[in-house]
Amino acid sequence: MNQTSTGPLAGTLVVDLTRALAGPHAAMMLADLGARVIKVEVPGKGDDTRGWGPPFMPTDEGDVATYYLSCNRNKESIALDLKGEDDRAVLTELITRADVLLENFRPGVLDRLGFSTARLAELNPGLVVLSVSGFGHDGPEGGRAGYDQIAQGEAGLMSLTGSGPDDPQRVGVPIGDVLAGMYGAYGVVSALLERARTGKGQVVRTSLLASVVGVHAFQGTRWTVAGEVPAAQGNHHPSIAPYGLFRCRDGAVQVAVANQSLWEKFCAAFDLDPAMDGLATNPDRVANRPRLIEVIEDAFADLDGADLLDRLAQAGVPAGRVRTLQEVYEWDQTRSQGLLIDVEHPLLGTISLPGPPLRTFRVEDGAEVETTKRDHSAPPALDADGESIRQWLAES
Repeated sequence: MNQTSTGPLAGTLVVDLTRALAGPHAAMMLADLGARVIKVEVPGKGDDTRGWGPPFMPTDEGDVATYYLSCNRNKESIALDLKGEDDRAVLTELITRADVLLENFRPGVLDRLGFSTARLAELNPGLVVLSVSGFGHDGPEGGRAGYDQIAQGEAGLMSLTGSGPDDPQRVGVPIGDVLAGMYGAYGVVSALLERARTGKGQVVRTSLLASVVGVHAFQGTRWTVAGEVPAAQGNHHPSIAPYGLFRCRDGAVQVAVANQSLWEKFCAAFDLDPAMDGLATNPDRVANRPRLIEVIEDAFADLDGADLLDRLAQAGVPAGRVRTLQEVYEWDQTRSQGLLIDVEHPLLGTISLPGPPLRTFRVEDGAEVETTKRDHSAPPALDADGESIRQWLAES
């Protein structure tokens, strides 16, 4: 049982009642920062993601879903039947000791189980509660169930993604879930900081809807300020040009010419006139994008991607390739950033997982010393820590 850890949240106890992805992702982020996370699961079944596959990894004790492995590292597992009095008593004991409680039940479910926000505050006035829903906890559709792809569509993201306005596409990862987890973890850490000043906990709420709307960025203000309704337009930026994916002899490369100076460098590298008619300024290039793409792809037509990227690098123009995930995880740069970690799984042995995206450093004697958490543990088997957690509660 991982009662001791390192990281900025070491000593923080998180009770995680969530399942699927948004809540577990938030809990995993807190665990990556050193918090002790106790994952509460349904007996005999566990988190929904334990059954989400293929792919599954077969073992003598059953199949292990790689989906579950993606969002549950650095946690402990206890199985509790929250409809049973004895197991609710165990959860009550955990809540009285916890710093943070995470839940993503549909609104009202936790109340019916006897753990309303008022009851939680009574049990533990300093408790920080993160509550994640599909479309918000109130409003005309507050009780609506939410899944990532539904939220991507309802929150407008799919209208911005795809080859064109008639080709709405989901993002290739469950981005609404992941963003809700990220916003949730950010809210929890902020609430813990406030608690350090006031001694009081609070409820933090977010949703899949809020998480996607929260990253509309410039596309949102195109509508709210300029009155333009954005639409999908493939792999080219709607407000900057050239900025997108361009064909070359053996494939395609991505180029980001984000200012006029870069445009001049780009043109010099390919013997183009930066003041050519209709393409001299960024507004001109955006307005005449089809012609711009034709000019650039003509210049790239006799060059292979590797040579093209070398030329762009020499010119100081940001560019890149489109990698498969295999290429990403085999890339030295990915590994150098700690984005691939090895853990010991009780059934699978040594496995590699995507690693935490944050690194931390402390300055000592004028030099940076990395303090990033390195002692990662594999996602737990169902109820793997139930006995030890119950023993700890009885003894503490």
